Amino acid sequence: MARRRFLVLLKPLDVICPSQHSNGSLSSRLKNPKILKHLDNRLQAHRDAIGFCQSVLKKKSIDCISISRHELSKPVHDVDLVVTVGGDGTLLQASHFMDDTIPVLGVNSDPTQPREVEESNEDFDATRSTGYLCAATADNFEQVLDDILENRTKPAEVSRMLVSLNSQHLPTYALNDILVAHPSPATVSRLSFRIEKDGEPSSPLVNCRSSGLRVSTSAGSTAAMLSAGGCAMPILSKELQYIVREPISHGPNKGLTHGFVKHGESMEVQWHCKDGMVAVDGSHVVYHLRQGDILSLSSAAPVLKLFLPSHLLS
Repeated sequence: MARRRFLVLLKPLDVICPSQHSNGSLSSRLKNPKILKHLDNRLQAHRDAIGFCQSVLKKKSIDCISISRHELSKPVHDVDLVVTVGGDGTLLQASHFMDDTIPVLGVNSDPTQPREVEESNEDFDATRSTGYLCAATADNFEQVLDDILENRTKPAEVSRMLVSLNSQHLPTYALNDILVAHPSPATVSRLSFRIEKDGEPSSPLVNCRSSGLRVSTSAGSTAAMLSAGGCAMPILSKELQYIVREPISHGPNKGLTHGFVKHGESMEVQWHCKDGMVAVDGSHVVYHLRQGDILSLSSAAPVLKLFLPSHLLS
């Protein structure tokens, strides 16, 4: 059997604890020593998780390339598995450089500790990494990896969103969601949208002034979409969900500001402000909009092969 080759993508240390790279400026601003201790603990937890995962892979004689997620700049090829060590953000970034042939395993390197959150509640927010899409932590990484290597578990095919701008496909597929909005959060976003199927309208045209439009996949439906008033979707659903953020006036659009785009349909969005943006899976990937630009959103993107936590599939 050919020797396996993995790409290990790492969350950078300075994302967790910026005080390590700020010449003490963070320490001088934070007066509560508990917060600094918490950040240092998070940093150590992440370091330990990286070291443990790398030691397990070495023990199993797997060829590995380990890089920071910031170093990933071209499509991933010629590996058997991508292992992300961090949280959902690291996994999302990896997904932007992957097609539907190489599976991904997410390792949550710094899971939230409920007891710590409860004990620190009156001082600060002690939540750590959610890791919703991560199937492993350092505690069970070796067992999860053995199940993969022995073919006892298979990756799920998770839907992603295809985004086109003026009929040109954007190179980034959204695994979680997109936000269409004005670059300034204090400025009104003006846009219109409708659902289409086979090039023909299948819903009324909705004109709205709001804080923007969010559209999510099933994987992203428990993130910002749920916080904004949407609903959680089955993880393997191929539908998209949309919600208009803070509509100024419902008027004739009442009941049309939240809904779903079925598989085989698309959402056509026209932008009506001078400036705008499309943020894909957070703030790191942004495309600019101009007045009159048209977006087309659908679930026609290649799926992502992803090893999921078992509770999401039950």
